[in-house]
Amino acid sequence: MVRTVLYPYVSEKAMILMEMENKLIMVVLRNAKSKDVKKDVEELYEVEVEKVNLYITPKGEKHAIVKLKPDYSAEEIGMRIGVF
Repeated sequence: MVRTVLYPYVSEKAMILMEMENKLIMVVLRNAKSKDVKKDVEELYEVEVEKVNLYITPKGEKHAIVKLKPDYSAEEIGMRIGVF
């Protein structure tokens, strides 16, 4: 199976979303679907995902905003994957 999540996206906005709203931003494959991203994030980071929103940046990259369930901490995941 091909992974749809390529890598975490780090920016000032991403850090604010991580701290305030328990969300992660991931760069994903252009043909990725929300359900595929949800499944990948849950498997890769051993968390439960509440919601996934996808958007395409002006540069043409596809990003996913992944909201984690309240039982999980986006900041903790960020530290584990080296965002901080």
